[in-house]
Amino acid sequence: MQFSTPDFIVFGLYLLLIAGVGIYFSKSQNSVKDYFLGGRTIPWFTACMSIVATETSTLTFIGIPAISFGGNMTFIQLAFGYFCARVIVSFVFLPTYFNNDFYTPYSLLNREIGTHTRRLSSAVFMVTRLLADGVRLFATAIPLSLVSGLSYTESIAIVTVVTLLYTLLGGLKAVVWLDALQLVVYIFGGLLTVYLISNHLPDGFAGIVQTGASSGKLTWLNFDLNLKTTYTIFSGLIGGIFLGIGSHGTDQLIVQRLLACKDLRAGQKALIASGFIIIFQFALFLFIGIMLFAFYQHYPEKLNISRPDEIFPLYIAREMPAGVTGLLVAGIFAAAMSTLSSTLNSLSSTTVLDWLKPILKDKWQEINQMATARIVTILWGILLVGVATFANHSTNVLETGLSIASFTYGSLVGIFLLLFIMKTISDKASVLSMSLGIIAMIFIGSLGVAWPWFVFIGSTITFAIGYILRSIPSLK
Repeated sequence: MQFSTPDFIVFGLYLLLIAGVGIYFSKSQNSVKDYFLGGRTIPWFTACMSIVATETSTLTFIGIPAISFGGNMTFIQLAFGYFCARVIVSFVFLPTYFNNDFYTPYSLLNREIGTHTRRLSSAVFMVTRLLADGVRLFATAIPLSLVSGLSYTESIAIVTVVTLLYTLLGGLKAVVWLDALQLVVYIFGGLLTVYLISNHLPDGFAGIVQTGASSGKLTWLNFDLNLKTTYTIFSGLIGGIFLGIGSHGTDQLIVQRLLACKDLRAGQKALIASGFIIIFQFALFLFIGIMLFAFYQHYPEKLNISRPDEIFPLYIAREMPAGVTGLLVAGIFAAAMSTLSSTLNSLSSTTVLDWLKPILKDKWQEINQMATARIVTILWGILLVGVATFANHSTNVLETGLSIASFTYGSLVGIFLLLFIMKTISDKASVLSMSLGIIAMIFIGSLGVAWPWFVFIGSTITFAIGYILRSIPSLK
């Protein structure tokens, strides 16, 4: 199905709005602090919405419905662990970051442990974000390709160019405010989908609930103790807490938004409030997957997908009325661009602040810092397009994106926990324990252990190795 004229109008107006916001905020970009932290003037509620938009992206919009369409709602158990993690990060990690005026969480490691730990941690972050968000970028190409006829590569290029433009112009302020707008757009798109599917089926909403109940799709709790079972209450709480600490306490992608708030109290409110929105959002899109299951039970002849991630885009492309398709695709674009813009800004900030600035030292003051930051942003955009182009081989983009991040977060969380609990560890011991922790996870990953456990296991291994190594004289 191709876009109708109303679809093009709606979608075009949305792109113009994005460009306008980027141009508006470009006037306030006078320093690297403005570009990377928005001058620390971001309201907490805007930061809250930006956090949600950044961490969910297109993976939520099309990946979560695909999970419940083929399974049930047990994925929601992770959201409870995510919420608990936010509380921990708010009262353990954030006070340290704000009290020391850090721009990235890796600055703490540099001060308390050493330069090598800071660089390894920031490098782990950059590789993780490059791979995980390259997969997220590919996810955006799925619906765009279905409705436009463009190839995946062409779709990826369009999303990246548009996002780069407003990220380069407006810096973090444009990114955060557009995140807030884009969250509203795709949540509205999800609620509109619930309304439309309910009115499309003969038995309405009650029939959908009955179909979901009879097929076991409304199941949301699983008490299985098997570590190979992906979504259980144990992997959701324990694994979700450690994954949440990794993503919201040690990952510059989210920490950057919190540090852009005016003070600690505002950052804490933004982070904890985002936890309530996440639970609602996950529940909404999981239920959309169940609604799609009920719809295609009634109309099996309309089901024509090559991969599970295409199920929601298929409905948008073929069943939505004119104009609404454009709005929903705009919602998918919104989800994609919110994460991509955040990724670009956080990757460039880490590269500039944790690598270029310390290496250049006094020469840093002599170069055009804003131009350097923007060039680095463009280079990361090119790399992300490269990763996204090769992401076509993943079965479910949501699980692929989350599992990549989970694979490396363990080493980061382990080192931060060592620092907060044991207070001291040498630079040599820290780097060695992180490296061994990552190597150990390569082996663990081959055993078939479910990905929600990766961060917990990786953190435990890294912490244990670091605890042992810190007492070895040659590593002190």
